[in-house]
Amino acid sequence: MNFDTVKQSLEARGYTVRVFSTGKEAADYLDANLDGKSVGFGGSATLDALGLYERLGSHNETVWHWKWEDPAAARRAAQSADVYLTSVNALAETGELVNIDGAGNRVAATLFGHEKVFFVIGRNKLAPTCDEAVWRARNVAAPQRAKQLGKKTPCAVKCDRCYDCKSPERICRGLAVLWGPMMGMAAEVLLVDEDLGL
Repeated sequence: MNFDTVKQSLEARGYTVRVFSTGKEAADYLDANLDGKSVGFGGSATLDALGLYERLGSHNETVWHWKWEDPAAARRAAQSADVYLTSVNALAETGELVNIDGAGNRVAATLFGHEKVFFVIGRNKLAPTCDEAVWRARNVAAPQRAKQLGKKTPCAVKCDRCYDCKSPERICRGLAVLWGPMMGMAAEVLLVDEDLGL
């Protein structure tokens, strides 16, 4: 895939952007460039597939609610980490990063509190426009995740689209669109020419 357009869009918005052919290359880059830092993880099938928690944990303090016995404590601890790793539910070729969240920890961490945030994004997350990226986040990524979690929401049962339900099991409770890196916090986007995550 040619990432030229989205790379230029992201750089114009103030992001540092690196392009990798494989997820392994992106993981190697992070492993080589993060040392002695505390690293918080946002819920991400992409990061899990790349084995980054275990790999970075060999030489960094790592915090992830998917891996700790006390997820609530992990979510709080990750908010104060030096660096935060996550992905997105969708990325517009025009440069907007879109994330939906249930507990809010992942979205909050991309907005404030860290020295730097890294977004690891596979080619399957791309959408042509911001509106289409929001559509993808709501109608592709969120239903798949709800189904993975065994939720009884309409989107999980049918796994076809968002129903904007009022279910107590709803996992999409907040949406954030980043138009650029937040002030006072560096942000780097790692684009990977593989399908990664939901």
